[in-house]
Amino acid sequence: MDYAVQGTLDELGTPLSQVTFVVFDLETTGVSAAEHAITEIGAVKVRGGEVLGEFGTLVDPGSPIPPFISVLTGITDGMVTAAPKIRAVLPAFLEFASGAALVAHNAGFDVGFIKAACAAHDYPPPTHPVVDTVDLARKLLTRDEAPNCKLSTLARMFSDTEPCHRALSDARATVDVLHALLERAGSFGVHTLEELRSFARAPSPEQRRKRHLADSVPTGPGVYVFEDEGGDPLYVGKSTNLRNRVRSYFTAAETRPRIREMVGVAARIRSIACATALEAEVRELRLIGSAKPRYNRRSRFPEKMFWIKLTDEYFPRLSIVREVRDDGASYLGPFTSTRAAEDARAALHEAVPLRQCTERITPGRGRSACALAEIGKCGAPCEGRQSVEEYGVHVATARRVMELDAAPVFSAVEARMERLALDQRYEEAAADRDRLAAYVRTSARMQRLRSLTSIPQMVAAAPVADGAWEIHVVRYGRLASAGVMPKGAHPDAFVEALTATAETVVPGPGPVHAAGAEETECVLRWLESPGVRLVQVEGSWSLPVTGAGRLRDRIDRAYRVAEPRRSREGRPPR
Repeated sequence: MDYAVQGTLDELGTPLSQVTFVVFDLETTGVSAAEHAITEIGAVKVRGGEVLGEFGTLVDPGSPIPPFISVLTGITDGMVTAAPKIRAVLPAFLEFASGAALVAHNAGFDVGFIKAACAAHDYPPPTHPVVDTVDLARKLLTRDEAPNCKLSTLARMFSDTEPCHRALSDARATVDVLHALLERAGSFGVHTLEELRSFARAPSPEQRRKRHLADSVPTGPGVYVFEDEGGDPLYVGKSTNLRNRVRSYFTAAETRPRIREMVGVAARIRSIACATALEAEVRELRLIGSAKPRYNRRSRFPEKMFWIKLTDEYFPRLSIVREVRDDGASYLGPFTSTRAAEDARAALHEAVPLRQCTERITPGRGRSACALAEIGKCGAPCEGRQSVEEYGVHVATARRVMELDAAPVFSAVEARMERLALDQRYEEAAADRDRLAAYVRTSARMQRLRSLTSIPQMVAAAPVADGAWEIHVVRYGRLASAGVMPKGAHPDAFVEALTATAETVVPGPGPVHAAGAEETECVLRWLESPGVRLVQVEGSWSLPVTGAGRLRDRIDRAYRVAEPRRSREGRPPR
């Protein structure tokens, strides 16, 4: 005989109306919980839609706050001098959050710093249930409603509080976002904390229904193409193990709404086996650039690039152009947007007093100078105050900082930022930060690209499993051939055959002339990976000693906080 058994209240879960949430946010000196420190904690305790309390304090990080972080958050060394250290703040925060579920926007970041602080001060790691409002937003909002899951975007939809990179203010905004998302979750039958946590990552019925599409996909490296009923590409991706990667699209691991939507449209998956992982990465980029699948968001328009050109005329100027020509001019790029190009040009103008007018100027034909001449930003060659030779000194400096030496621009913009920060003109300093980052990053990128694209042919090899070697032929920065040499094969014969059948590559003008910048960067990453050995090199492979690469490290360490961490969104789909 079967007996009915009444379930316990624990089995029913905790109703959301009875759950105490502590919504919190941190400000830090960087993005790594192992290397950086907390500068501010803000938290709001809520239950049943009501605020029960707030917790907010600055924290002395024990080290200087990088200028870039001060520009972003407005938190300076002077503000945290009298603040308590984390060892005093941590127990108070843990007590405030006791018995509650923790909520944060991009929770992995904030919880990671709390766990690191607990480990450093001998506190047990927090075991609170964690709710990430980024995951909930991805599940509950469509692309039409919210173009991304940034906190600033969601706050404009659901909150009267504008996030401003201060911990308590951002936590208050996240409370409003949480309550709005909980309302929406209720229409999906989500009424308990346990249901809420599983709902955010549960595969959709459409994902479950189409799992069979992955059955015929092989293992090994390659490219996969999701296609619709008409055979048109929807999404292109690559993997070192095609079957495992494709299967993940039909599991709870895939949470991106846009990609879940794509799975619902897909009718088949086409796979392209590749000899090596690098070949797969390159083929992916080429397919995305040619087919332009609507569900790929990155790499779809490699032709839409912008360059800063030092024009070829009597009195050259910095012009933003769409293509590189074989005209002997100096170019800096590529930039993915005109905004980035304009930012980098503004940084160059801070260090080099080139004219900023657009008219062609010839010696002996004068006109009235503009205001830039009066403030020392231009030598007024239009009025005849500078000869072609005198102006040429600035042109030579501009060419040098565009191609070889980034230090003069970095020093000039950094000095201006420091002056603005001292005057508490943070918005202007932040604008200069963006300009400097745009210049340094692109300059470093171009120098890396040019180091490879100037080489007619390079053959390199790396060891793989079972004594085999993967070998690539690169011509002018373009992957021309790829193969795997089995154990025991004769290296010279294999390399000779691989180079003989490699793609013929004809060089063109500019730093990136035979392949897209992303493809050449893929090749560079592989060449710089551990174990790679150069087999043949025509010419030399080098970077300028005074190049921008050494300055990019400084930019990235401090500036990175404004992108993946404070953007408050997950990784966008490719």
